[in-house]
Amino acid sequence: MIGKKVIVRADRAGVFFGELVEKNGTEVKMKNVRKLFYWTGAAAIEELAKSGTNRPNNCKFTVVVDEMEIMQIIQIIPCTKESILNLEGVVAWQA
Repeated sequence: MIGKKVIVRADRAGVFFGELVEKNGTEVKMKNVRKLFYWTGAAAIEELAKSGTNRPNNCKFTVVVDEMEIMQIIQIIPCTKESILNLEGVVAWQA
């Protein structure tokens, strides 16, 4: 899945969406990544990875960070073209 857009679930850190750069055991490096802090319009991250959200205005996705290392990964799901367009279109949640 290196080089693909994925959704990653980390133990105690949350859920992230971005491009997988490197995986080493339970650690990953990602680029162009944002945290999916809160969402509606999808039952679980599996649905987000397949089709995105049908309620993008109700989601709380952070701004995009250029790169990030995330530890204790427990799930990595590749995203479809449809979900990538959808998730990238959600307006950043900011203070």
